[in-house]
Amino acid sequence: MTKKAFEGWYFKHQKGQTMLAFIPGQAQDGAFLQMLWPRGSRRFHFPQLQIDGAALRAGACRFSGEGCHVELPGVRGDIAYGPLTPLASDIMGPFRFFPMECRHGVLSMAHSLTGSVTIDGKTYSFDGGTGYWEKDSGLSFPRSYLWVQCNTFPEPCAMMASVAEVPFLGLRFRGCICAVLYRGREYRFATYRGVRILAATRERLSLVQGSLRLDLRMMPTPGHPLLSPAAGKMSVTVRECCNASLHMRLWENGRLILDQRSNEAAYEFI
Repeated sequence: MTKKAFEGWYFKHQKGQTMLAFIPGQAQDGAFLQMLWPRGSRRFHFPQLQIDGAALRAGACRFSGEGCHVELPGVRGDIAYGPLTPLASDIMGPFRFFPMECRHGVLSMAHSLTGSVTIDGKTYSFDGGTGYWEKDSGLSFPRSYLWVQCNTFPEPCAMMASVAEVPFLGLRFRGCICAVLYRGREYRFATYRGVRILAATRERLSLVQGSLRLDLRMMPTPGHPLLSPAAGKMSVTVRECCNASLHMRLWENGRLILDQRSNEAAYEFI
C-alpha cells in the first residue's frame, strides 16, 4: 500500500431483514474493522491487517472467499460462503489502467450463506441467506456520490450501482458504474460504455445506455455512521442505510423486462 492510501473490503450478509456487514481495512492511520447492522455500527482497531491474496486477518477475525470467522467484543460467529459470483470483467473497465482517486471492485454479486453470528448474546442465523463482496482502494472516497446495492428480491436478482464525482487527469466528471444480474444475464451500465445519467438524486437514479434503460427509486432511512477515507486517513463520517426501500425497473428496446421491489437495500448518498 502506497503512502496516503487506503484499502477496504465490504462483506455483506443478508437474510430477509437481517443484515450484517463487516468492513476490514487499513489506511494511513492504522488497521480497522467496522461493523454495520440494522441496530447500529461499531468500529474496532487493530495493530495491523494481514493480507494474503484475497484472504484477510485482523486479530482473531478472518475473511476470505470461503467465508468469515469473527471474534470481537460482544460479537462472535462463523459464516461460510457458497460459490462466488464475480462479474464478467472488472467493473472499472479501462479506467483500471489509470491513476484514480478511488478504485472499486466487485468480487461477488450474490453467493449463498451458511452460519450464524452472535451479537450481545443474541444469535442471528444466515442459513439460506445471500452475500455480497466488494473492495475499494486509493486515496479518498469521492466528495459526492450515490451508492446502492441489493440482492434480496422476490425472485433471484442482484444489483449494485454508483454515481460519483470523479477527478481525472485534472478534470472532474460524473461517472457511473452499475451491474444487474438477472435470469443468468449481466446488464452493465458504465461511463466507459456510453451511459447517460438522466437523474441522480437522493431518491432516484435513472440511466439510459443503448437499448437499455434502468430506473431506481429509493426511500432511505437515516442510516448509521461509518468512517470513510480522505487523503488516506479514515477521517470522514458517512451514513449507510441497510434497509432502504428500492423499486428497480429495467427496459430493453422499450420492453419492461424487470420490475422488482425490496425493503433491504444498502444505500449511501453524499
